[in-house]
Amino acid sequence: DRIMAGGGRLRKYGADYLLYALVDNIVDYYFIVLERLGDRLEAFDDALGNEDDGLLIRDIQALKRELARMRRVIWPVRDSISALARTDSIQMQASLAPYLRDLYENSVQAIEALESYREHTSSIIELHLTEVNTNMSRVMKVLTILSAIFIPITFIVGLYGMNFRYMPELTQPWGYPAALGLMATVVIGELVYFKIRKWI
Repeated sequence: DRIMAGGGRLRKYGADYLLYALVDNIVDYYFIVLERLGDRLEAFDDALGNEDDGLLIRDIQALKRELARMRRVIWPVRDSISALARTDSIQMQASLAPYLRDLYENSVQAIEALESYREHTSSIIELHLTEVNTNMSRVMKVLTILSAIFIPITFIVGLYGMNFRYMPELTQPWGYPAALGLMATVVIGELVYFKIRKWI
């Protein structure tokens, strides 16, 4: 529309300024896309631990792939802008040098924001893996404590479950209560020991 209007800098400076204006619009669009990706990343960060983490991590990995594709697009544009800013070609007017330097700085800012988002996605994934490992450690801790409690009880039950003829405790009226008391004492002793060691 600005070209068809017949006025403004696009007509005044010619084709070289038109090239700058086109690339400038492209870089500006990068910032719009980066802002949307940043909003998605913040939403993922807030949702971590509150939703289905498996599905959330897949979405974050998809976002990371999008950032990688965008990185492959932005880097060549930055290099091209840098080449234009350094060239002494007669096709580029000297008056465009400040515009090209400003455009180059904008492209560098876009790349820095992109790299920041990529690092953020990696940190979210690492945080998720840390939480998974922590939860797994808690589960293993509970299972280990239960095993430690039931192993001596199983030993006592197995010991008095042997079918030997001469086992004095089996013929005593206090044998069964004594076995139960022994098992209860072992369990209580283990729980007290675990509590002292701050394992539970």
